[in-house]
Amino acid sequence: MLIPIDQLEKDTLHAVIESFVLREGTDYGDSECSLSDKVEQVHRQLVAGDALLVYSELHETVNIVAREDWSPDVD
Repeated sequence: MLIPIDQLEKDTLHAVIESFVLREGTDYGDSECSLSDKVEQVHRQLVAGDALLVYSELHETVNIVAREDWSPDVD
């Protein structure tokens, strides 16, 4: 189930994004990014619709996925 980001409190959304960034361990290439920079990048992707906030009823978890990787049939 998709969660509209505007339905979350600002602090809650920030915490979800920060948790995602810390979990993912994403490679940012040759340059290192601060945690706040990574959080801002993911936030911009969510605002632009390039990433989606998804709740899994099956696993009772919230995750962030790339729009192209999301399937409404998979929870």
